Amino acid sequence: MKQLLLQIFTWWNGQTMGTRFFTWRKGEFVGKDEFGNTYYRERSGNRRWVIYNGEADASAIPAGWHGWMHHRTDISPADETYTARDWETGHQPNPTGTANAYRPKGSILTSGGAASTPDYDAWSPEN
Repeated sequence: MKQLLLQIFTWWNGQTMGTRFFTWRKGEFVGKDEFGNTYYRERSGNRRWVIYNGEADASAIPAGWHGWMHHRTDISPADETYTARDWETGHQPNPTGTANAYRPKGSILTSGGAASTPDYDAWSPEN
């Protein structure tokens, strides 16, 4: 029952009921990546989509699948022996909004708080 309610009312926990119906009706399974995300294409069209395994995070798509999703190649990584380049790094989740987010020096959210002296001198008409 919980999964049914999540599919009806949320889009960030995997597929919605609309996506499930569209995939069933028009989708053709293409492949699956190491994170458990499944990739589909439209049988009679040019549309491609991913159904995330868990929370929807676009940065969780590996580089090979990213190229296929954005029509940079017509051959999916499932149809070829794709190997990652030396310079490609593994997935790191987007830390925005978490305690691990980047907070530059002087930010009010850093452990020391905002800097006591500003980095600039404000203009005043008297000077």
